[in-house]
Amino acid sequence: MSVRSFLVMLHDAAAATLAWCLAYLLRFNFDIPDYWVRGMLVTMLLVLPIEITSFWIYGLYRGMWRFASLPDLKRILFAVGLSSLAVPTVLFMYDRLSETPRAVLVLSPIFLVFLMGGSRFLYRSFKDGHILSFRSLELSPVLVMGAGSAASMLLKDLAGNPTWRVVGLLDDDVKKKGCQICGVTVLGPLSDVGKCARRFDASQVIIAMPSASAGTRRLAMELASDAGLSVLTVPSFDDLLSGKVSISQIRRVELDDLLGREPVSLDIGGLHGLLRGKAVLVTGAGGSIGSELCRQIAFFEPCRLIMFEENEFALYKLEQEFNECYPSLQIVCALGDVKDSVRVGHVMRSFLPNSVFHAAAYKHVPMLETVNAWEAVRNNVLGTYTIAVASIAAKVEKFVLISTDKAVNPTNVMGTSKRLAEMVCQTLQQQSKTRFTMVRFGNVLGSNGSVIPKFREQIAQGKPITVTHPEIIRYFMSITEAAQLVLQAGVMGQGGEIFVMDMGKPIKIVDLAKDMIRLSGFHEDEIKIEFTGLRPGEKLYEELLADDELTERTPHPKLRIAKARTMDQDWMDGLLSWLGQPIEPEYQSLCEALQYWLPEYKPASDNLNLNREA
Repeated sequence: MSVRSFLVMLHDAAAATLAWCLAYLLRFNFDIPDYWVRGMLVTMLLVLPIEITSFWIYGLYRGMWRFASLPDLKRILFAVGLSSLAVPTVLFMYDRLSETPRAVLVLSPIFLVFLMGGSRFLYRSFKDGHILSFRSLELSPVLVMGAGSAASMLLKDLAGNPTWRVVGLLDDDVKKKGCQICGVTVLGPLSDVGKCARRFDASQVIIAMPSASAGTRRLAMELASDAGLSVLTVPSFDDLLSGKVSISQIRRVELDDLLGREPVSLDIGGLHGLLRGKAVLVTGAGGSIGSELCRQIAFFEPCRLIMFEENEFALYKLEQEFNECYPSLQIVCALGDVKDSVRVGHVMRSFLPNSVFHAAAYKHVPMLETVNAWEAVRNNVLGTYTIAVASIAAKVEKFVLISTDKAVNPTNVMGTSKRLAEMVCQTLQQQSKTRFTMVRFGNVLGSNGSVIPKFREQIAQGKPITVTHPEIIRYFMSITEAAQLVLQAGVMGQGGEIFVMDMGKPIKIVDLAKDMIRLSGFHEDEIKIEFTGLRPGEKLYEELLADDELTERTPHPKLRIAKARTMDQDWMDGLLSWLGQPIEPEYQSLCEALQYWLPEYKPASDNLNLNREA
């Protein structure tokens, strides 16, 4: 027995002795006759061993008082109940029952429950800082926005936290005002956050509304930011349900929290059928979309995951992550260029994937204009053709191309190359059993080359945030959502479809910049926003459908099918012949050729003028 358990046993023995004496005192109105005093002491020698044995049987010496809770109280009740039945039996056996008042047999267990349970819960309250604690006064005061189940769980988890002292709750439900949760009072509506912060000298606020709408969370964040408070939040509702994190894992508010995207509903059965026990190949596996696709695919337990990537360091990092997080998954890290037909064919023949997700692409719009335009076209179009043909030869069942909203009525080389890649897949579909599926979506928050990392870096350096135009708008979704919808499209695709994702409402880039300034704890007068003008190939707004395209509904609410025109084999043969020319064309002649292969491509005149000046 440990020292701690021995001390707890001594405490319970003292509590049992006190309960037995109190029962006698109450029975005789605190004036016990001498005759009964002797009987009390003699019977106590029989009662104590019975009760200590009962406490041991019910494991009262295995629990820790610091975390005493309702299960501990339940064990005390059962232990005392057992001893209250055993005591009269033993007293009867030793012919002492007639010397014991019946009231004592009833009152003693009641007193014992209060003494044992009360001491344990008083100790926990003291350790949690609820009573006689001067330490809690030294902690940072914090307000919690929200007074629902999430706030209740948060307050319980934060009990005894060495950092924060919750001084109040805020909630727009007027019925909750003045009520208490875990001893903390609901002070008023969310709009009172500034007034309450000044009252309690709080500099931080925690938003505990994971199931609320993005609009409500945004309002809470803006109210707290306008009050000059540092804003934190609890994990998302999905993460809490999955058990990956606890409610007390507080973090800074991210743009994903304010995006307003509803969780993706996946066809779990269909994805298991597509991926479980199958070999799956992902090109561009080291990129932001490719790596997230690999993580999502790993969840469905493929027999082998082939990660194809040109960047050695990116592939190395991915290998280290998967060796640690998915040790039982067989992974293949294949270095290679998607345009290299020899290398691609060797990988396909060696590992025979059932499904291919083609995420490898050059995608940075301004960089792919002018000097890098030819390489962008060859990588995105010829690379797609090379992977697709090798997939057909390896009898791949499904091929999913990651496309973009910039492929619609393109004004830049990158968007044009992705639309040509779609058309190549559509043409190949006409002559193969492999089912080709294309998925278009807009910008992904935090992906490589997106505005978010750039804005974050500018803020960290104290520099102004640069936005190209005050009216420029984009569609946004999270990396996780994009990867999940790509997989869902892979399940639904029967061959030749272009799936268009529901991107929600477009967001002004300038509003995104303002959100990032607030989320970083600054105001717009501290971090300025500068407008630099549209870059080569950039449009004010993106489209998800071309003028001559219609869509059809699908069973999934976030996916529609675009009805786009297809081309014939002669068109593709000519395109491939042009891509195989040994001499790189000049930018202007390249644009003219792209307009021939894709008449809807309308290069901005600024792009051509920029090239002439260069």
